[in-house]
Amino acid sequence: MSLKGTTIVAVRRNGKCAVAGDGQVTMGEKTIMKGTAKKVRRLYNGKVVVGFAGSVADAFSLCEKFEAKLTQYSGGLKKAAVSLAQDWRSDKALRQLEAMLIAANEEELLVISGTGEVIDPDDGIAAIGSGGMYAMAAAKAMLENTDLEAKEIAEKAIRIASEICVFTNGNITLEEV
Repeated sequence: MSLKGTTIVAVRRNGKCAVAGDGQVTMGEKTIMKGTAKKVRRLYNGKVVVGFAGSVADAFSLCEKFEAKLTQYSGGLKKAAVSLAQDWRSDKALRQLEAMLIAANEEELLVISGTGEVIDPDDGIAAIGSGGMYAMAAAKAMLENTDLEAKEIAEKAIRIASEICVFTNGNITLEEV
């Protein structure tokens, strides 16, 4: 059985981007193995924030590879993301990794997947993981109907997802750039 990480949401508003993630790690479909995992972290001297969902070991491997790409491209988020996605899709070993990443810096917000996609969301909201669509819907509603800051929206969106999705909890890690 594999260990899975679950819900990440990112919100961009007023020149800030907040990335929030829950703390639940689930084994299979029925067992919570950990409730306080940190699935959001800073890379590249704190200038880039990433959140990951999927297989925990795979996500850690991808974070390490992504940080190496950020170093290679002098912090260029989009170039590093495209390079990682290309390697991820074409390398036989990397192709087996089951995870997704959200990455953000001061200017950009991207979703990176193993099928080669690097997506820059139109509306400044991105979400991944089993509770991602719940968090995204909540974030969209708050972005359109409130004056809340990005970090408040991201945190509340994870809380709302945790009330709906059994693979998401309310132990939130939040980072803002």
